[in-house]
Amino acid sequence: MIIRAIEASIHEAMNDTPVVLINGARQTGKSTLARRVAERAGSARYVSLDESSALTSAQSDPGGFIDGFSGLVVIDEIQRVPDLFRAIKAAVDRNRAPGRFLLTGSADIMMLPRLSESLAGRMEIMTLWPFSQGELRGLPGHFVDTLFDGSIGVAGRVAEPVPRDPEVWGRILMGGYLEVVARTSEARRRAWFDAYVTTVLQREIRDIANIDGLQELPRLLAILAARMTQTVNYASLARSAGLPQTTLKRYVRLLEASFLVQLLPAWSANLGKRLVTAPKVILVDSGLAAHLVGLRSVDALRDQPHIGPLFENYVAMEIRKQITWSSLKPKLFHFRTSDGQEVDLVLEDASGRLVGIESKASATVLRRDFNGLAALKALAPERFVRGVVLYTGSEVVPFGRDLYAVPVGREL
Repeated sequence: MIIRAIEASIHEAMNDTPVVLINGARQTGKSTLARRVAERAGSARYVSLDESSALTSAQSDPGGFIDGFSGLVVIDEIQRVPDLFRAIKAAVDRNRAPGRFLLTGSADIMMLPRLSESLAGRMEIMTLWPFSQGELRGLPGHFVDTLFDGSIGVAGRVAEPVPRDPEVWGRILMGGYLEVVARTSEARRRAWFDAYVTTVLQREIRDIANIDGLQELPRLLAILAARMTQTVNYASLARSAGLPQTTLKRYVRLLEASFLVQLLPAWSANLGKRLVTAPKVILVDSGLAAHLVGLRSVDALRDQPHIGPLFENYVAMEIRKQITWSSLKPKLFHFRTSDGQEVDLVLEDASGRLVGIESKASATVLRRDFNGLAALKALAPERFVRGVVLYTGSEVVPFGRDLYAVPVGREL
């Protein structure tokens, strides 16, 4: 059994919050985690809305369905019956005892305001991403908090130097879906990804949008994968996809709500500088991203144009996963100036402190690889804590005050 690093946070939330929602994509282990949390909490009822009888009952009489339970109830795939949120609100307003409802959902309800607002102040939302590489190795990782606390600057050899380390690249191509990790055949992994994308696009998004006629989504997802880690240009995307911009933006929002893609916002200090404010597009799993752009094996990576973006995408999502159990829970951005200086990831904590992360798919780091981090530091010197370049080499190397090259295999 693989322990999820977010589990302790869920138990804490259950102790003081009436409703806890575990939000995340299909096949990330939400149901398994919810059952385990419920077992630790004592007696609980478990209901899956993937089962037709439960679904019919909830749809026909949401209030009666909720009122039929006492004690802790776990409701799996809550997004399938949106009206249950109002019924849960009514039940909680009558009895605000903590730990009454543990919900799971495969749609991001924060992008569905009607649902999220109905339980404002009554519900805590936890996002469960595909397994982090640390979780899969039994080492959840606390790199995010380490970046802020100062201990990253301990230089020294940590592994044999291996340019484009096959083990690291193997992790990137595999991704974090447990079903994929368990398959030893590349052909079987490819079959799983094909079926997964089809299921999410045809079922989950239809549940969210409640409409048919979304045949353009597979092509749009492939286009976004080909542009992973690029800033979003909706006019260019609309031309490539053959869609009106209004339709395109709605479809991108649906892909985001179903946890297939994420839009990484731009960081700005509001200092009047000329900064690029468009978000970047990130695929939620590096294995899925590699599959969509046709990267199948470590041996096939040589000279591929998607190597750099795939590496950056992997780092972005591993950092995002660690943020869910970080004690600081910083916000995540990217940074780019109009003259081309950029930082792949900017982490900003609640006090405004900044950490910059650059990703380099190489075993060698040069001084110029820190130019973007230096630009970020110059823009906000009092807030800047540290800048790191994550690379595929084997040593922690200082490149000036608060600037380090750090092996990605050591931390992610």
